[in-house]
Amino acid sequence: MGVLLAPSLLAADHARFGEQAQAALATGEHWLHVDVMDGRFVPNLTFGAEVVRALKPLCPEAVFDVHLMVVEPERYIEPFVAAGAHAITVHQEATPHLQRTLAAIREAGCLAGVALNPATPPETLRYVLGDLDLVLVMTVNPGFGGQAFLPSAARKVGELAQLRTEAGASFKISVDGSVNVKTAAGLARDGADVLVAGSAIFNHPEGVAAGVAALREVLGP
Repeated sequence: MGVLLAPSLLAADHARFGEQAQAALATGEHWLHVDVMDGRFVPNLTFGAEVVRALKPLCPEAVFDVHLMVVEPERYIEPFVAAGAHAITVHQEATPHLQRTLAAIREAGCLAGVALNPATPPETLRYVLGDLDLVLVMTVNPGFGGQAFLPSAARKVGELAQLRTEAGASFKISVDGSVNVKTAAGLARDGADVLVAGSAIFNHPEGVAAGVAALREVLGP
C-alpha cells in the first residue's frame, strides 16, 4: 500500500465536524487525525475524547489517529481508548517516562506513537524503538495550523528511515505540518508512510474531495 493520508480535523469546519469527517472518508481515505491540545504543552486548546466518541458512530470505518499535545499524556490514554481511538501519539518532550507511557498505550489496545518537535532529534528514540508503532515528525512548531514548513525538521524523515533500517524496526513514519502539494511528494520519497494534511484538504477552494485528489495526484499511485 502507498502513503496513507490522515486528514487533520483541526482544519475542518468545526460547525460541520461530522459532515467534514464523512467527506474526507468518502474519498477512500481511512485515517482521521485528531489534534488534542491542552493550552499548556502548546498555546492552544482544542478537542477532548468526546469528539472521538461523537464521531465514532458517524464514521465507523475510520482509524482515529489521536495526537496528544499535552502534559502528562498518560492521564488521557484511558479516556481516548474508551472513546474509540486506534492510535495514540504522545510527545517525547512531554513525558519523563516515555517507555512506560508507550507500553500503557499498547496494553490498552492502540498503536503507540511518539511525536518529535522540530528541535528534537530522532536519536532520542533509539532506546524505545521496540515499544512504538509510529513516529510523528513535526515540520512546524505544534499548536496552530497553517504554519510555514520547516525544511530542517523535514530532514528527520530520512534520518528516521535510516534508523528504522539499521535497527530492523517496523514503525511507520508520519509527518504533520504544512503538508500540501508542494511538500508531500518529497516527504514520501524520503520515507514518510503517513502524511497528516489539514488546510490542504479542508480549506481547498473546491472542497474536501478536491483537496485529497490534489495530494493523491502528486503522490502518484
